[in-house]
Amino acid sequence: MKRVALYAAALGFVVFAGFPFYWMLVTTFKQNRDLYVGASDLSHIPWIFNDPPTLEHVKLLFGQTDFPRWVLNTLLVVAAVVVITVAVAVPAGYSLARLAGRWGERMGMGIFFTYLIPPTLLFVPFSRLVSLLGLQNSLASLILIYPTMTIPFCTWLVMGFLRSVPWEIEEQAMIDGYSRLAVILKVAPRLIVPGILTVVVFSFTLVMQEFVYALTFISSVEKMTVSLGVPIALVRGDVYHWGALMAAALFISIPLAIVYNLFIDRFIQGFTMGAVKG
Repeated sequence: MKRVALYAAALGFVVFAGFPFYWMLVTTFKQNRDLYVGASDLSHIPWIFNDPPTLEHVKLLFGQTDFPRWVLNTLLVVAAVVVITVAVAVPAGYSLARLAGRWGERMGMGIFFTYLIPPTLLFVPFSRLVSLLGLQNSLASLILIYPTMTIPFCTWLVMGFLRSVPWEIEEQAMIDGYSRLAVILKVAPRLIVPGILTVVVFSFTLVMQEFVYALTFISSVEKMTVSLGVPIALVRGDVYHWGALMAAALFISIPLAIVYNLFIDRFIQGFTMGAVKG
């Protein structure tokens, strides 16, 4: 009975987690007359195909919008922000965790608190900065601004990961001839691979879903990211193209779900690793 209850609970969680993907799939390939049937029609079942499937929503997404270009723009911004975040957060987290003494933790908390400032309070001064640098309506503006959100939190994460690593390992590396800089660049990253992966996943997720700064700094359709271009192109006044919206969500979420599933063990290890103080 305990095993039956366990499998029943697991099945419930699977259904709960998988139903949004199923709903996106069904909505993507439904005909419009199948999507917008009123509740008064008792013969209509909303979670199945009442009419034959169609590709009209997929054709709308790829044929009448710049969705492929938005995906490429998003990947470019994500790659640049992830590289910048890792390059800054790992040395900064190491310095605060190993070299700053008890003041390091206080400084780390201060850096973390900057992450909690709402973007709605910062986009006005950031707009001024972007204007002064001449980066209006360019992906470079997003690459410049997004690390201000990712670096503070990721630095704080790296500090937690490093506290779970015994100091003696790095000390032994320096005895073997490594300099302090070599330890930071070569030894420390190998010791906190799950932590670095956590930083990458966090930065990737934040950039993928960010909307406020993209709306503020990007005005040309061909330079938009997915989070901005999809709602602007497919929500026209009070008309929502639900089929095409769900198609965009489906094509973006399935690859992300596969990637998360491949690295979920290391991702969880990264968070639990940072929770243990060595």
